[in-house]
Amino acid sequence: MIEEPPLLTIARTMRRPSAAQIAAFQGVPTGFVVDALHGSGALSSDIQPIGAGRDLHCAAAGPALTADCGPADILATLAALKFVQPGDIVVAAFAGHQGCAAAGDRVTGMMKNNGAAGFVTDGPMRDYDGVIAVGLPAWCTGLTPASPFANGPGAVGRPIQIGGHEVETGDMIVADRDGVVVVPYEKIDEIIARLAVVSALEADLDGEVAKGLKLPSSISELLAGDKVKYVD
Repeated sequence: MIEEPPLLTIARTMRRPSAAQIAAFQGVPTGFVVDALHGSGALSSDIQPIGAGRDLHCAAAGPALTADCGPADILATLAALKFVQPGDIVVAAFAGHQGCAAAGDRVTGMMKNNGAAGFVTDGPMRDYDGVIAVGLPAWCTGLTPASPFANGPGAVGRPIQIGGHEVETGDMIVADRDGVVVVPYEKIDEIIARLAVVSALEADLDGEVAKGLKLPSSISELLAGDKVKYVD
């Protein structure tokens, strides 16, 4: 006989980056972070700014606070409200369920009241006008008026699977209009160091394009070399 699970499982210890580490990601484009991660870290492109960002400026960077909800249930998200620290981004795994909303304006309103910097889920949301009025940046898979349940089971602060990646509480989330990127906790300092390199390279290339660059030098060299075959 399978033992009934507890309604909620809460991690006793929830790691968190330092204030300096969190500050290092503020205002950094998600594309820079992905480049610093050697092309990894981006959640599924199904997870987008709510309303494509047309009515709400969706950009945020902060530590993940995870809620493992399961399909059609938001008990873990509601419980996570107790543990939000200022600047956190609540990341709620909805098992990719698309049949009802993973949050609405009241839930995001309470997140904002607790100091959250954003909300990310792999399900849709509801109460669009209300969410926009709340003003909390949010990323989701779309919109639906359908209501979820709050029955559990669920978990807060435990590893989750969302958007093709595992996310743990304390990982850095960087999100903007392009999407959502996760930086594993153990790699935060490494990625901060690499961001300086990426930013410098991007600035140099932007300058060259502004001056009239028409083709990257690496492509020019490739086209002129012996690794390209021209045919009639």
